[in-house]
Amino acid sequence: MRYVLLSDVHANLRALSAVLADVATRAPDAAVYHVGDLVGYGPWPNEVVDLIRASGMAGVAGNYDSTVAHAFRHCGCRSENPVQEALAHRSFEWTCAHTSAASKSWLGGLPFRLDLRPLGGHVAGPTVALVHAAPMSNLVYVTEDRPDAFLTKLAEQARLAPGDVLCFGHTHKPWHRVVGGVHFVNTGSVGRPKDGDWRAGYVLLEVDEPGVAVKFMRVEYDVESAACGVIEAGLPAEFADFLRTGGRQGADPVAIG
Repeated sequence: MRYVLLSDVHANLRALSAVLADVATRAPDAAVYHVGDLVGYGPWPNEVVDLIRASGMAGVAGNYDSTVAHAFRHCGCRSENPVQEALAHRSFEWTCAHTSAASKSWLGGLPFRLDLRPLGGHVAGPTVALVHAAPMSNLVYVTEDRPDAFLTKLAEQARLAPGDVLCFGHTHKPWHRVVGGVHFVNTGSVGRPKDGDWRAGYVLLEVDEPGVAVKFMRVEYDVESAACGVIEAGLPAEFADFLRTGGRQGADPVAIG
């Protein structure tokens, strides 16, 4: 079974449209899923929600999706200094104010987790578990430098066995590791990469009886148009620079997740 997995669109319609066009050409037979954070930081929350819904794409709730949907006090994004904190609040306030009631209702109905059975439910086989961040919380950052013991605990919490796959985003940095036979796949970010590569990212995942194959894809898009959209919407200029540089600008004053 072939899957396309994408995450952390963050209201970047230009990046999402480019990814979906690339998928239609590169993997037209794949089942497409998202792992959350469709809104926040970008200028097109409603347009992104509309495009995801129109495509029929299923997925899970990110921390930004659920906090906007339920008018929480904060997005739950990690901030490392007062500048980050202030920018995070500006993003959240803008997104709450500009996301329609219909979009909020749909975002609020997204599940926390989805389990896929690539070989069908009638036979024993691997499970592909989709969450936004971690099996028990959307506020945990599962970074590539986490020790094996930490990932083993995540697999236990998710009740995953060797051969299974845990897919997530939240950190905006793609990576893949196998610990105890369980595959851990961070899908990176469509609309707000933080690995120094401004191109939109997604994952091609193939799961069959021989095993699991993971391929990270990058797609060029009109990033300048997206950056201009950020400025025109009245969002901070730092968010535009973040898009242009893949999160590597200056002192990196912008919160993630």
